[in-house]
Amino acid sequence: MADGFFITFEGGEGAGKSTQIARLADKLRAKKYDILVTREPGGSPGAEAVRHVLLSGAAEAFGPKMEALLFAAARSDHVEQVIRPAVMRGTIVLCDRFMDSSRVYQGGSGALAPAFMDQLERVTVNGMVPDLTLIFDIDPTEGLKRAAARRNPGTQADRFEKETLEIHARRRDTFLAIAKAEPERCVVIDASVEPDDVENAVTAAVFSALEVRMPPRSRQTAQA
Repeated sequence: MADGFFITFEGGEGAGKSTQIARLADKLRAKKYDILVTREPGGSPGAEAVRHVLLSGAAEAFGPKMEALLFAAARSDHVEQVIRPAVMRGTIVLCDRFMDSSRVYQGGSGALAPAFMDQLERVTVNGMVPDLTLIFDIDPTEGLKRAAARRNPGTQADRFEKETLEIHARRRDTFLAIAKAEPERCVVIDASVEPDDVENAVTAAVFSALEVRMPPRSRQTAQA
């Protein structure tokens, strides 16, 4: 895939992914890397149209399978319209949530059959598996407190934030199980510490991976 690199940020609610993505993007730009920051659900015009339906809870009544299919449709558009073209031209893509969130939120706490989720993932990802996944780990109680604190006054918790602490705990366990099963791709980041300490851990993991995949000579070629 040319010289591009695909990094995904995963974890429970309030783990601080968005803050760390912004900090990492600034560091990478300072090093003259070509960067694209994106998110799921969303990231492309078609996917953004689905985002509100999912996060508002409008699809919840139709069950987790329908939600999984909507996430899949949004992801397929996102991959083909945004992520794949960027990686192919040598860009580093930073994506807030991707396939592991579906594994956790629909496959894990949604209790959908593994065979169904595997087939859906193969079709929607279509080979665009992340080169590196950072899993931000935090106790759900603390994460939900943070999520509530950042919410605008008068706004309600979204479709996934509002669920029970038990469900959030199961999601945490599933994220950690994914990291254990795929250590070559996943790095667990302790998101409970101070933001600067989280940033240092993220920086170490990402730049270590990039030195292997995108040495300085390749980086200069990507910028040319």
